[in-house]
Amino acid sequence: MEQIFPEPTVGGLIQREDGRVLLCDSHKWPGLYTVPGGHVELGETCEDALVREIKEEVGLDIKVLELISIQQVIYPKEFWKRAHFIFFDYLCSAQGNQEPKVDSNEIQSTIWVTPQDALKLNIDRYLKHFIGRLLDKENTPFIVAWK
Repeated sequence: MEQIFPEPTVGGLIQREDGRVLLCDSHKWPGLYTVPGGHVELGETCEDALVREIKEEVGLDIKVLELISIQQVIYPKEFWKRAHFIFFDYLCSAQGNQEPKVDSNEIQSTIWVTPQDALKLNIDRYLKHFIGRLLDKENTPFIVAWK
């Protein structure tokens, strides 16, 4: 079915106590690392959607800490199909010493890296912006639009 309206979508940059963040390999963003997340269902808050999506995709219990950025992503060339998203990007903390258990449907593998090292990996501009907000909120805009 063709998309009629922009899709509200949540993503979580999950940070451990050692400062490392979780990046994921997903077939929906071929050749790029991303973060776990997904669409917000009717009747669901963004935070509840994030907790649900992260549990489904990587099996982690998280605490949602802060809304880091909002990104309007219109027909991203990096995504596997034509879509228009509104990304609500959250910083989260991993609860306990859990290790991710990928669902193999949405996520194929995961890695823990420092935010600085993540910027050296093959990531898209949306994740670069998200990590940039985490590292330097003073100089990185809260809301952006990408076409």
